[in-house]
Amino acid sequence: MKQRNMNYETLLKVAGAISHSKDPEEVVLLAVESITRALDVKGSAVLLINRDNKELEVAASFGLSDEYINKGPLSAMKSIAESLEQGPVAISDVSDDPRIQYPQAAQKEGIASILSVPIMIGGHTIGALRVYTAETWEFTMEDVNFVQAVGSITGMAIDMARHYKGMKHSIDVLKAMRDPRKRKGGEQSMQGSA
Repeated sequence: MKQRNMNYETLLKVAGAISHSKDPEEVVLLAVESITRALDVKGSAVLLINRDNKELEVAASFGLSDEYINKGPLSAMKSIAESLEQGPVAISDVSDDPRIQYPQAAQKEGIASILSVPIMIGGHTIGALRVYTAETWEFTMEDVNFVQAVGSITGMAIDMARHYKGMKHSIDVLKAMRDPRKRKGGEQSMQGSA
């Protein structure tokens, strides 16, 4: 029961912080730190799909070394691809699973198991939330549901933060257009066009 209460507390903490955050980077950092601490695991990461090259790029991580994070490009088609297409994937032994793109790097990092869930926005997968354990772990349905919930909240928060940044930029542009001091040429450009 303690674990379940901690998971609810973490969800409340993440949701509360996300509702106040307008910065996508802050949102993903909070998500990975919260999930790592709540599940008491080695680490976690938010990976976002780069639509140009179909690679997964680390948006944020917690508990993982720079060497592991920078081990090489992660192909969205090779690195636990099913989690992006079909839903959560739990790998209890990374040393013996063909879905792991860099098994030697995972073993060197001390990773034994990985849970990967998709991050969705409007029905489209934008990336994955991954949880890494130092010991072989058989993820329970409660673990999977908790990570999925944090992944869903993270996706919504990223989307809201992107919209907020876009609106803020648009408002700044409109303000600059109304303020003659911020326009190139100031009053002269208005008189020259009359």
